[in-house]
Amino acid sequence: MSLKFEDVKKILIPTDGSDHSMRAAEYGIGIAKRLGAEVVGVYVIDTVVLNRLAEVSERENVERELKQDGQRYINYIVGLAEKQGVKVDSVILKGHPFEEIILLTKELSIDLITMGTLGRHGADRILIGSVAQRVIEFAPCPVLVVK
Repeated sequence: MSLKFEDVKKILIPTDGSDHSMRAAEYGIGIAKRLGAEVVGVYVIDTVVLNRLAEVSERENVERELKQDGQRYINYIVGLAEKQGVKVDSVILKGHPFEEIILLTKELSIDLITMGTLGRHGADRILIGSVAQRVIEFAPCPVLVVK
């Protein structure tokens, strides 16, 4: 049996603070409002980025700054959802973004992932692959990718 759009009850919105991910958040929250679904915003502190930055600065400071950035991005999603009257939860994780997104999707029984096409990692995207592409490949639910 396939999932029908009206059966979507939980939408995961991963963010990295990029314009693409923020636009995807707007779409995801709009869909949630129309369907009466709840939203979960997630930011993943990328351990590859953390390790690279820790080579030139104190790891604790770098991790604290990345977490603060993530909290700002999550707060944006929470604020958008609350303005629309959409139930929202949020989480900040640490690891490889696509892996953490997939694990969280399974753990929370997410029905739909809404995410941006491009993130903040530029050249890193070529080296380690697109997070969106990997999420599409491994997600146990539909993925709406927003340009």
